[in-house]
Amino acid sequence: MVTPIRRPRAPRRRTAFSLRQLSVSFGVLAIGVTGVGLTLRKAVAAAGAHPGPAVVVGLVVITALAVLPHRRAARTAPHARTSAASVTLAGEPVPAPPVEEVAPSPVEDIDAPPPEYVDPSPVELDDYAEMDADAFEEAVAGLCERDGCAEVQVVGGANDLGADVVAVAPDGRSLVIQCKRYCADNKVGSQDLQRFGGTCFTVHGADVAAVVTTSAFTEPAREYADRCGILCFDHDDLIGWASGTGPAPWE
Repeated sequence: MVTPIRRPRAPRRRTAFSLRQLSVSFGVLAIGVTGVGLTLRKAVAAAGAHPGPAVVVGLVVITALAVLPHRRAARTAPHARTSAASVTLAGEPVPAPPVEEVAPSPVEDIDAPPPEYVDPSPVELDDYAEMDADAFEEAVAGLCERDGCAEVQVVGGANDLGADVVAVAPDGRSLVIQCKRYCADNKVGSQDLQRFGGTCFTVHGADVAAVVTTSAFTEPAREYADRCGILCFDHDDLIGWASGTGPAPWE
């Protein structure tokens, strides 16, 4: 706290007694009293002769006497407020008004990783073996579309010539898939691969040919597929593709 420094006041000089000034003051006072008395006497005499103007003059004088104290009070009021403010500033420092703390608004973290993709209608992996042939073909077509293939079509039927799902892979190659929904003890044999191998390239013009099954392949079937360039996706490969932990047939 800063303590203001008070400057010492200069001592007041006492005025010496003067007889001359006292005589002059009494003379002025006597002349003033005499003048007021003569004025009142004439005013009373004029009021007796003309009462109306006298009353008006009296009201004006009374009103002036009543207004004069109020005007003096109004003039001295600002000076009083200024003096009070000066005293306050000269003493203790005026504290600043408290500042209300505003909580910072939450900022979105732009570096946060995007939420993981969740399939709105996931298919349980064990459900593929429980599907019929048509449902299994639709499920394989759904996996192709999910992973970015275009123009996905299910063309399986009596005269499909070995093609169940056709599509255009993300890299632009033509994809032809044959679906084999077999039980675990019923493996895909070499005859199945030979029938598919005779049409997938020459008839359907496949760039990528694959056989996808819920079961497994025999060794002769895998040997034929390797010679012809056909991809064999057994149950484990299908599980990896569907769960995203393994590659797709065109990869």
